Amino acid sequence: DDDSKSSKSGIFSFFSSLTGQKPLTEEDLKPVLAKVKSELMAKNVAVDIAEKIVDSVCTALIGKVVGTFGTVRGVVKEAVEKALTRILTPKRVINILPEIQAAKRKGRPYVITFIGVNGVGKSTSLAKVCAYLQSKGLTVSIAACDTFRSGAVEQLKTHTRCLDARLFEKGYNRDAAGVAADAIAEAKRLKDDVVLVDTAGRMQDNTPLMRALAKLVAVNQPDLVLFVGEALVGNDAVDQVSRFSQALTEYSTAKNPRLVDGMILTKFDTIDDKVGAAISLTYVTGKPIIFVGTGQTYSDLKRMNVKMLIRMLLK
Repeated sequence: DDDSKSSKSGIFSFFSSLTGQKPLTEEDLKPVLAKVKSELMAKNVAVDIAEKIVDSVCTALIGKVVGTFGTVRGVVKEAVEKALTRILTPKRVINILPEIQAAKRKGRPYVITFIGVNGVGKSTSLAKVCAYLQSKGLTVSIAACDTFRSGAVEQLKTHTRCLDARLFEKGYNRDAAGVAADAIAEAKRLKDDVVLVDTAGRMQDNTPLMRALAKLVAVNQPDLVLFVGEALVGNDAVDQVSRFSQALTEYSTAKNPRLVDGMILTKFDTIDDKVGAAISLTYVTGKPIIFVGTGQTYSDLKRMNVKMLIRMLLK
């Protein structure tokens, strides 16, 4: 049983000294909570989030009599879960499959645009999402709108061959917004359920490329803008998301510019229990992590949820 294993180690072990017959005071809790805070920070949790979690646990335990380790463990677990659920519940809940069905009823394809810097596995993540949607019985086409990096179109060709999905491409040095618009129009004509739009992997400070991205989003108004980042880089990813959102705001021609709606974190299988970065990312951006990449094959994509993050953090 994972739970009983984690109670003896990890965060819960710090609380074993608190069992007894008298109500707990702040003095009793201070040394224990200091240890909890360092443990959270060792898992890459940002300081302010670690403090919020610790405060929540403190509030839950003060004045309580915890006779057994089981009781203290239950109270701590609930307090941590409450705090994290509060921190991690995004402002917009995204349920992709019902949203796709709603678009279908309106006779149009559902459009997802993938953005992020080069080298984080954006095209691979797009291909994994394609496989996931196909497994739900949906027809998916892919729009090659990275008309900048040589090899980008070929990379997608390889994926679409393996996945038996349709690729819409116009080669290189094209207006990415126009290519996306044509791809969406064709998908509508052919009654595809979903269009996945690949974009050039921009470094946040490349103005012309950022401007082109903002135009693509403003012109095509995708249903979902997904930022792809690495689970490992943590605070780097936080910085990237805010820079992308800033660029989408600054360079957009739309009145209410569309920003990042949600995130995909790649290489999630390599972070062990250091989920702090993922938690910080959700907390700072207020956006949900929708999928995590967990390996090399198309099926290595998991839907993400708050419970899963909490379980990893407490283990």
